[in-house]
Amino acid sequence: MRYKKRLNAFLISPLLGIILMIAAQVPVMAQLPPMPEDTAKPARPVYPPDSLGRRTPRGTIDGFLKASYENDYRKAALYIRRDPALKKRQNTLAQAKALQALLEVNGRIYPYSWISNEPEGKTDDNLGPNLDRIGAVTIENESFDLILESFKDKQGNPIWLFSTQTIERIPLNVSDIETSTLISDISPAFMQKNKWGGAPVSHWVASIILLIFAYLMAFGLARLVIFLLPKFYKKAGEDPHAGVIRAFSLPVQLYLSTWLFMFLSREAGISLVVRQRFGNLNLIVGVVAVMLLIWQLIDVIGGVTEHRLKKHRNQAAVSAILFFRRALKTALVVVGVIMILDTLGFDVTTGIAALGIGGIALALGTQKTVENFVGSVTIIADQPVRVGDFCKIGDISGTIERIGMRATQVRTNDRTVVTIPNGELSSLKIENYAHRERLWFHPIFNLRLETTPDQIRQLIQDLRRVLLTHPRVNPSPARVRFVEVGPGGLQIEVYAYVDTADFDVFLEIQEELLLKMMEVITSSGTSLMLPSQTVYYAKDHGLPQQESPIIPPQ
Repeated sequence: MRYKKRLNAFLISPLLGIILMIAAQVPVMAQLPPMPEDTAKPARPVYPPDSLGRRTPRGTIDGFLKASYENDYRKAALYIRRDPALKKRQNTLAQAKALQALLEVNGRIYPYSWISNEPEGKTDDNLGPNLDRIGAVTIENESFDLILESFKDKQGNPIWLFSTQTIERIPLNVSDIETSTLISDISPAFMQKNKWGGAPVSHWVASIILLIFAYLMAFGLARLVIFLLPKFYKKAGEDPHAGVIRAFSLPVQLYLSTWLFMFLSREAGISLVVRQRFGNLNLIVGVVAVMLLIWQLIDVIGGVTEHRLKKHRNQAAVSAILFFRRALKTALVVVGVIMILDTLGFDVTTGIAALGIGGIALALGTQKTVENFVGSVTIIADQPVRVGDFCKIGDISGTIERIGMRATQVRTNDRTVVTIPNGELSSLKIENYAHRERLWFHPIFNLRLETTPDQIRQLIQDLRRVLLTHPRVNPSPARVRFVEVGPGGLQIEVYAYVDTADFDVFLEIQEELLLKMMEVITSSGTSLMLPSQTVYYAKDHGLPQQESPIIPPQ
């Protein structure tokens, strides 16, 4: 749960920076009045240290384990809650011994990084506000949780103790608990008596041997699977399947060896103190295995995609893939380091906040660069244009020569090169002529007004025959229609498509069709309309004599 919160905070911080960058481009319409300051939150209380380290759940479990494995059960009993209802009948010394014996054989304590190190404990574990779960034990095949509960000491400060509901389920008779383990049975007496770090030396030596054995066993199993897999799945030896299998190989070995070590150490009876020391190591190995798997999958997917793009000669997309691969690896390393530091107990909240502030500052300082980069990603993803396409972009027509991460270069018909930033290009209207599968043949003939209806009927049939008999003209649609009578003449529209994407071939076919159609028009007895103008002259004689107005003398 805590890893998920850290990861979400890490991912949201750069996203917040991008949102602020976009908001910064919107002009400010009015200056808002300052808002009243919120009431300051109360300062977090600081408690004096407890001599036994019981201020936090992690301090309580660590102190109990150290005291019990040093055989200081009087001190270990101070970590168990005394029930006021039982008064003197409660034997906390016997309870401490029984709890230690039970933890040794059938107990499991969470890694320290999972146990809260705050006086308030965990607040998101679906338990009460003063309860924390720190592990589990099994008695007669029945498992129950180990619960710590927060109480107030004489000075009113919080201390964490094993709760009454946990202690009540532990049998007080230590002899009833099977304490014999494989390690204690086969280890020499001097290695059992000598202790280091609160545990017998034999347990440390056995842990190292089991760790090596677990890795060798995981290595052998992984190699066996890799060897047998191609025999059952034929494509396992071919790329990209082989690359994916190789990517899983090492991470699976690490994770499997960790799981085997935890299982074998528990079954062999390794001391809980030793297992706790290796607990964080197991978590770190698990994190490294997952990160290594993602790293290698990025390489495999990026390599396959890059190979395919090179086949299509899409160099711009190849550059984008390389950039994204490096960016993802960098982000992966940062997330991995944060998770490992968090596992080791370091407070990474400040580091995440610093990354968020740095991301905001970087986004605000590089608005245009980010805008052009996002535009290049959009162009590469949607592919409205490719290198070599003839396009009309805004009022610029030309051939795409290069699509870079910042700008796109267009070679115009005047043989000049126009560089358009990708952020601007992604918002412009683009007309791509390279995607035409056929070209439009659409001449309009203006005939003389003296052309008769019979001539027009015959002419339409002859022109339609010219279209339909040509092998490169698509018959659907291929039409010739008399469409208009106007001052410019009698208009006949030809509408058809030529089955070619090559513009030079189209010009050749168009030339052939136009010449044949002109021959048809000439042989029909009419001709094309020539520019003409009719002028009418008229003489105005004025008003009749008798109706002329009489102007009085001055």
